[in-house]
This record gives sequence, C-alpha cells and structure tokens, in this order.
Amino acid sequence: MFTVTQEHSEDWWEVEALYDLCFAPGRTALSSYRLRDGVPQVAELSRIARDADGILGGAIRYWPIRVGGVISLLLGPVAVHPTHQGEGLGALLIQDSLALAEARGWERVMLVGDAPYYSRFGFSKLDDVVMPPPTNPDRVLGRALIPGSWDGIKGEVVRAY
Repeated sequence: MFTVTQEHSEDWWEVEALYDLCFAPGRTALSSYRLRDGVPQVAELSRIARDADGILGGAIRYWPIRVGGVISLLLGPVAVHPTHQGEGLGALLIQDSLALAEARGWERVMLVGDAPYYSRFGFSKLDDVVMPPPTNPDRVLGRALIPGSWDGIKGEVVRAY
C-alpha cells in the first residue's frame, strides 16, 4: 500500500537518487532537461509515493513549457523503484497527477516516452510538435486534458520562461 502526496523540498534529494537509480547515467543531458533548467517544477502536480514505512517507491514531476507559444505541461520524469516495478505504481502516479492537472485547469500535457506504454493513459503521437534535438519524433506524445486542446497547436517546444 502506497500513499501519494505532493513532493516537497525536503524530498528533493531522495527523488533525485531514485531518478539516478532508474535512469541511465547522463539523464540530465537529455534535451527535455534543457526545458527544465532554471524553471521551477509545477509543485502541486509533482507527486511521490511512499510505502507504509515511509520508503520512497515512486515519483513523478511536471514542468511548464510552451508549445508553439502556448503554455502546456511536460510530464516527466516518472520513476518507480526497481523493487516495486510491475505493481502498478507508475500507473497510479500518472493517473493521480493527470486527474489533478485536469482539476487545476491545465489544458494539455506532453511527454517524451514509449507510445505503447503511455497510450493506455490517453497519450498519442504529436505530429506537429518539435522537441529540441536529439529527440525521436515518434516518442513525442500528448494528451488533451480538455477535449480539442491540442487542435491547431504546433511548433517548437521551448522553456516556459
């Protein structure tokens, strides 16, 4: 059993250690990290999951970005500790945070990830959205939190500010 709560500043190092464990060395060299540099994460959507003993099992973060000049959300990274992978914790974090984003009035969210995994959460390929290189365009996915909110949105993904 996990409890999902908002990530707080005192969780930062523990979450970073989880990301280091779950992702390849050099993860911060990815183009998506350039969109996050110097931009505060969307605190209310950045969530952590702890077990009954208070041990961190998973985390998800969101960042504001602009796509074709329009404010949007960038989901990621999301990670689950290897000892809890396959238990549905990643799905819980994604569903919980997307529901919260929708309730808070966000219109659209995008990520760079595997379409077969993220399609079950309503994500699909964004054909007219261009992430900074080197990003495989087949991995640029989006989900409308308000129906039609991706309609007509195209162009480069840049830092929110």
